[in-house]
Amino acid sequence: PEPRDLIKIFQPAYHHWTVYLGDGYVVNAVPTDEGPPASISSAMSVFSRKAQVRMQLLKDTVGNDTYCVNNKYDSTYDPFLVRRIIQQAQYFIDQEVSHDLFSDNCEH
Repeated sequence: PEPRDLIKIFQPAYHHWTVYLGDGYVVNAVPTDEGPPASISSAMSVFSRKAQVRMQLLKDTVGNDTYCVNNKYDSTYDPFLVRRIIQQAQYFIDQEVSHDLFSDNCEH
């Protein structure tokens, strides 16, 4: 992957999305529910109402799952400059954000 790429991770019950920063790292929204962050591989994690944004190694985020680069909107919309995407992603690191399975999840 290249910096700014969207990474689609194939989980057993759903697809998880991250943004690739470069040097092996991604920005990753990990669902939480009033306790420590849930594993992204946990099917119950998708029902959490909160997520913690973290910078993690792609290999640790993917684990034993498969993944692909999926910049699905690049052919429809002009993507932001790489620098802007990275800055916006990094802004959220270590913040707690809202999480909703249907309208405000890791893909959004």
